[in-house]
Amino acid sequence: MHIVISKSNKEPIYAQITSQVKKQILSGKLLPGENLPSIRKLAKDLQVSVITTKKAYEELEREGFIEFRIGSGSFVTENSLQQLQANSVVLYEQEIDRLINELIGTGLSFEEVREIFEKKLRERGQA
Repeated sequence: MHIVISKSNKEPIYAQITSQVKKQILSGKLLPGENLPSIRKLAKDLQVSVITTKKAYEELEREGFIEFRIGSGSFVTENSLQQLQANSVVLYEQEIDRLINELIGTGLSFEEVREIFEKKLRERGQA
């Protein structure tokens, strides 16, 4: 599992972890039944608080993407991919919202951001 944390990102670190785990499930990089690193190991690898990784894992478990097995650790649930595919539009909308906020945060106007999106859609023959 590969996760990159940005401390300059306005999104909380636990949310960065959860969104990246979800993306890896959706892309097939994390498969149903796959064992995730322990909370402590992930915290050490990312150089963040154990509380932060625990919060991310708890949220992923609450949403049904991972499950905790006593004595074995945390695993990607069998239905996680289907659940993510069903909710992928919501995830993409959240990612677009994050990107828009980031672009506007750099000083671009709403109109400039809209033009960027329209240009990219035209390049793909979608607008």
